[in-house]
Amino acid sequence: MDTTIAYESKNLIDAEQVAAYLLENPDFFSKFPQLIENITIPHAHKGSVSLVELQGEKLRKKVRSLSQKLNQLTSIAKQNEVIYRVYTELNLRILKCTNLDDLKFILEEVIQENLQLSSVILKPFKGAHALPEIQRRLFIEKRFKRHKFFFGRLSEHERRLLFADQEANSVALLLIGDLGELGILAIGSKDPGHFNPDMDTLLITQLQQFLGVLLPKMLTA
Repeated sequence: MDTTIAYESKNLIDAEQVAAYLLENPDFFSKFPQLIENITIPHAHKGSVSLVELQGEKLRKKVRSLSQKLNQLTSIAKQNEVIYRVYTELNLRILKCTNLDDLKFILEEVIQENLQLSSVILKPFKGAHALPEIQRRLFIEKRFKRHKFFFGRLSEHERRLLFADQEANSVALLLIGDLGELGILAIGSKDPGHFNPDMDTLLITQLQQFLGVLLPKMLTA
């Protein structure tokens, strides 16, 4: 056997044994603190650094990462609080509406101004401004196969049917009524990624339920 290969193999095995020993004895350096300052480790940018320096740098990176995550979570919590307050105000205001025009006005005012969304359209299935039957079938068969809501993007043809010339690069569509028989609430955003299939639906489905209670009275008035 080549003595060089045998020597390298022996060194590799020794290194593995050292690594295994240190893992099994995590208090090793506390028993031999003088070793810590004498051990140097190659560093991509600083040359050789001590084990203490390396551990300190890793700890600082971890603290920065955790701090960034905490800031992100805090920001998300504040945004969610704002959204919750907007929907709470909206639900209270629409309960006071007595006709369809008032309802549409409140929906547009609160959602567009307070949530910075580009368009809000309420299309009833009955009455003078009802969505035509053929269009109603198109949306129900294509966008509401499994749920009474849809979040995402529409085709250009679908977008024009609901929003006309208003901007709606991503949308939230809600079927109103226990069986989806009353109408569609369509909310559009300029941001193509604002409404997506993975978003939380709690607040917006509560609005859907409120409208399901209110619309029958207004459509028969």
